[in-house]
Amino acid sequence: AVAESCTGGRVASLITSLAGSSEVFEGGVVCYSNSSKLNLLGVKRETIEQHGAVSEEVAAEMAAGALKKFNADIAISTTGIAGPMGGSQEKPVGTVCFGFTKNTTTIAYTMQFSGDRESIQLKAAIYALTLLS
Repeated sequence: AVAESCTGGRVASLITSLAGSSEVFEGGVVCYSNSSKLNLLGVKRETIEQHGAVSEEVAAEMAAGALKKFNADIAISTTGIAGPMGGSQEKPVGTVCFGFTKNTTTIAYTMQFSGDRESIQLKAAIYALTLLS
């Protein structure tokens, strides 16, 4: 399963473009707003307030929420700043946080990508899929 913010469904699209994906892919959700992260995935309001929507903590909660929502074995998430606006010195455009949950183990980390909005989104989606290998 996938939970996507900054990639806007590109991870799910890449997965479902493969023949036979229906045998292993449960589904995905695009949670672009903070309220959708809270309401659809169970991300804690305190987590967003303390760390921001673009954070490893939120990415981890998004992945765990998708795992539960879709009753999946593995879930991946993306949350970031694809630009061209919205970046800061602390979190510049191209910052993407990834979450990966398998069973009861969740890991999260941050990557930095360059390019325009579309390029950042595609690079992040492809990178998210490398978490599965």
